[in-house]
Amino acid sequence: MELTLTTPALLFPAISLLLLAYTNRFLALASLIRNLKSQYVENQNPNLLGQISNIRTRIFQVRNMQACAILSFFMCVLTMWLLYNGEQLIAKYLFGLSLLLLMISLFISLREIQISVKALELELSDVEEYIRESERKK
Repeated sequence: MELTLTTPALLFPAISLLLLAYTNRFLALASLIRNLKSQYVENQNPNLLGQISNIRTRIFQVRNMQACAILSFFMCVLTMWLLYNGEQLIAKYLFGLSLLLLMISLFISLREIQISVKALELELSDVEEYIRESERKK
């Protein structure tokens, strides 16, 4: 397979959009952490500790997704530099590593979404329980 300068360049927009999405996810989690912290300081609700722990796990996942995507981006640029210098074989392996890192980043993103959905399910179950209790009181 012939690897040209345009092949790794094709990943630039995809990786850039992924990094933007990951950054938005990180910022949303940071805002949620600040809200939960202030709620916990006010109410000392032990249920919030579980949510904070869940978010800590998600922040760790987002950090790892970002790191893999950034490394993938770096490897794409390095691949282009190696191709420019005529190092075809090393460039192929490096581009393969870049694709692998991108796949790892996407896998971690999938895992983080699963954790997020689990947290939302817990939140919904609390709301459903609250609704049942209010209906019993009527």
